[in-house]
Amino acid sequence: MRNIQIIISYRGTSYCGWQVQPNGVTIQEVIIRAIKELTGETVNLTGSGRTDAGVHALGQSANFFTASTIPPEVWYRALNTRLPVDIRVIRSRECPPDFHSRYNTIGKSYLYKILESPVASPFLADLAFHITRTLDWGAIEEAAAGFLGEHDFSAFMASGSAIKSTVRTITDISFIKRGELSEITFTGNGFLYNMVRIMMGTLYEVGYGRLKPQDIKAIIAGKDRNKAGVTAPAHGLYLKEVYY
Repeated sequence: MRNIQIIISYRGTSYCGWQVQPNGVTIQEVIIRAIKELTGETVNLTGSGRTDAGVHALGQSANFFTASTIPPEVWYRALNTRLPVDIRVIRSRECPPDFHSRYNTIGKSYLYKILESPVASPFLADLAFHITRTLDWGAIEEAAAGFLGEHDFSAFMASGSAIKSTVRTITDISFIKRGELSEITFTGNGFLYNMVRIMMGTLYEVGYGRLKPQDIKAIIAGKDRNKAGVTAPAHGLYLKEVYY
């Protein structure tokens, strides 16, 4: 049996997230079906983590075991012949038998896109968070520095998660502005449920002047979700890269 790792890019608009569920079509389900069409095997496809409904990915990582003779470096092309156009496998390789896409992860990057424009773009309707006012990006960048380092991010986690520790380390937050479209990348050793969207929603509140940059450290210390900002919409979020 070969252990095959695939790197996947997808537009999450039409899917109920990554993980197989009974209530709708998911990314994981579609890829498993494509593998079965190619090999006749029903595989256990392990992703690096879940993405919610409407969230996109530039570089999701997943692996599966197969007895197929398809060369590892050809898997991405073979799968793309069976996948819809909004899911693409961009790379494939054989990895060691003990490689696990989730448990071997040492970090991830997430990208969030915001469009500041009086009129929404029909081309970015499901791909960026549209707002009609201009944000104070100087205040946002100042506030973002408060997230850097190791902290207990309880205040930035949605309910419904049963994890053992809420301590995470954010190593970098970077900003790129292209006209009306802004991209914010969060990099860390791991993220809690909805953590990036809540951090982004909190920075959004800072950009509007509803919170001050110095409030970030107090919100982290208080560990109270009600003190943090809104949860930013799912469709502005992208899983950018997974690190091993």
